[in-house]
Amino acid sequence: MELAQVRLLVTDFAACYRFYAEVLGLKPQSGATDGPYEKFSPATGSAGIALQDRAMMAEVLDELGDSADGHRSLVVLRVDDLDTYCEQLASRGATLLHGPSPMTDRMRVAHLKDPEGNLVELQEWLLLRG
Repeated sequence: MELAQVRLLVTDFAACYRFYAEVLGLKPQSGATDGPYEKFSPATGSAGIALQDRAMMAEVLDELGDSADGHRSLVVLRVDDLDTYCEQLASRGATLLHGPSPMTDRMRVAHLKDPEGNLVELQEWLLLRG
């Protein structure tokens, strides 16, 4: 078994597409800016984050027709230099909710939200820095 992707069901596909591509800097697979589906990949690793239009998925599972309420997901991305990456995100229009700050003695984190309110955690693993 292999994790292929984490898929987020979104209502404003175009805004979320721009966030994951332009703000976070992930590489889109096909360039489908208006959806209804797109996978984004980081520079390294094989798993990715995908967006899918909530209305399209609601055609398959009726219960998904309602808007999401509350935090239902947390996307976690590891970066090598959290401070620099957060500065880059801010220059591209992102607003940090928290951090960068220590979470444990082995990890620093920062948090932000995508346009749909999904939480994104950025992690810097301190043990990898030596």
